[in-house]
Amino acid sequence: MTTAPDDGVVPAAVAPVPREDPARHLRTPLFRTLVVGWTLANVADSLLTLLMAVWVADLTGSAALGGLTFALLGVPALASPFLGHLADRVSRRRMLVLAYAAGALGLVPLFWVTRPEQVWVVFGSTLVYSGVAYVTGACQSGLLKDLLPDEALGHANGRLSMIDQVLRVALPVLGAAVYALVGVVPLVAAAIAGFVGAAVVFLLVRVAESRYDGDPGETYLASVTAGFRHLFGTQPLGGMTWNAVVVFASVGLVNAVVFAVLDGLGLPAAWLGPLTVLQGVAGFVAGAVTPRLMLRFGRPRVYALGILASGVALVPLMFGWVVPAVAGQALLGFGVTAAVIAWVTERQVRTPDRLQGRVAAAGHLLNNLPGTVVTALGAGLLAVVDYRLLVLANVVVVIVAGLAALRLRDPAPAPDPGAAPDPSTDPVA
Repeated sequence: MTTAPDDGVVPAAVAPVPREDPARHLRTPLFRTLVVGWTLANVADSLLTLLMAVWVADLTGSAALGGLTFALLGVPALASPFLGHLADRVSRRRMLVLAYAAGALGLVPLFWVTRPEQVWVVFGSTLVYSGVAYVTGACQSGLLKDLLPDEALGHANGRLSMIDQVLRVALPVLGAAVYALVGVVPLVAAAIAGFVGAAVVFLLVRVAESRYDGDPGETYLASVTAGFRHLFGTQPLGGMTWNAVVVFASVGLVNAVVFAVLDGLGLPAAWLGPLTVLQGVAGFVAGAVTPRLMLRFGRPRVYALGILASGVALVPLMFGWVVPAVAGQALLGFGVTAAVIAWVTERQVRTPDRLQGRVAAAGHLLNNLPGTVVTALGAGLLAVVDYRLLVLANVVVVIVAGLAALRLRDPAPAPDPGAAPDPSTDPVA
């Protein structure tokens, strides 16, 4: 029985200690400088992604060669496990400097491309250009982990996602306009300037970095594949990763039938641009609010809700409902972005410093390769299967995956051996 103090004064309830805002860790000069560097690299990396293929198609008159350029953009993903292994062994900051310098140099030969027989130069530059993004992916996660406490990683990922979505909306429109008016040369020059600017930023900045010197007796193959083992073997990260692989592969079906979907909605192919912008705007909003949602509901639950929202967003595409289909693109942009932020943050928090590069690189490979393969298969199936059946298959897979992800939970914290026992759980009491 509880009694009042001897002086008869009942103590007032102790006010809860206000929770400090994790975003305060993002307001440091060092983090802001790194964001400037990554933004410059993002501008350079995004500016030519679509236009490379358009330029090749215009230069050669071959739509097939333009499609081959898109395929080449995905080839460096195969090297991502080796890039991740390297990122854990060397200074990630210096690795970024060298990658951005190589990206700038790799674009210089494009200034002299004027004839169809020089298309091989564009192909070579495309491989180097695309590879820079995978180096950034391998290095960025570890640098953020070295710089920020775990509770701020979600806010950092949200901030970087917002920047990515802004550039995703603005750069294709700007790039297409410049290309139509004056050609590709100014865009190549701008991309080179972006890579050079990013290289200068990371050359001048100083970050206290973690580094992995290797385990005695560990083979090279075991070291390279350690990121995959950690991704799938750590819970709840493993469950989220298996789920994400299924979802990202499934979404490749919709990418394969996007023009058939637009035709079914009675919309011209040119509507793909505005719909992509709508997804980007919704993704920007998701980048702003997802960190708060993760603090409130947990990363696995936010991931699951984002996947469910994405599945629901695809439903109107089967029925020719124009207004719901357009609105669904906003929901799709929000849901996918929220799910990716939650998954990436879970990956960073659950991964020790020595594995950050390899786990991030493995994540990038799993994020891109399955969808690319399924997109190619879906394009072939479209010749013999109604696009609505492919969309239905996508909807079923994504919604079932979202429902399954609702079962994922953060593991219970290990008991503190130094803590006093709770009398309410003492069997003797």
